[in-house]
Amino acid sequence: MFIIKKYYYLYIENTKDINLNNVKKNKKIVIIYRNKGAKADIEELIKFNKQCKKKAFKLYIANNLKLANKCKAHGVYVSAYNNKIYLNKKLDLIGSAHNYCEINNKIKQGCKTIILSRLFKTSYNYKKSYFGIVKFNLIKKNYSINIVPLGGINAFNILKLNLVKSDGFALLSEVKKKPAITSRLF
Repeated sequence: MFIIKKYYYLYIENTKDINLNNVKKNKKIVIIYRNKGAKADIEELIKFNKQCKKKAFKLYIANNLKLANKCKAHGVYVSAYNNKIYLNKKLDLIGSAHNYCEINNKIKQGCKTIILSRLFKTSYNYKKSYFGIVKFNLIKKNYSINIVPLGGINAFNILKLNLVKSDGFALLSEVKKKPAITSRLF
């Protein structure tokens, strides 16, 4: 099960979602910390970022420039609905999008990478549409910026990612459901 890409984006909601000791040192891994609702523990995030730097991982904090600066993260992840954060000289920006309009908006905000959701069909009841490999590749062809697929990627269809014309891919629920997938993939 080998997918060779330049970058692997992993979403986590808690620093305990991923055991960094199980993952080898790798400059290809980008961790996106999305803390929904609960207040982030700054001290814990600073320690986690130090561990990431030892492993050569990049850490991005979702939608919070102040927190990203405090814990000295590599950058900020800008959600699709967030139109407030713009280009920052100190931090890189990764954006999230679901359609052409949101892609163009993230480019205007200064995002260097855009994570486009949903590549494959998911089991979510309220999210029925998805791009598929062909449509994703056509969208990617229209933009010079790095566009990364997210959504529906699991152990059954992961080999199909070799057909996707992207420098990487992003995992969200697979990191939580099957933590062993991170050690097998990387």
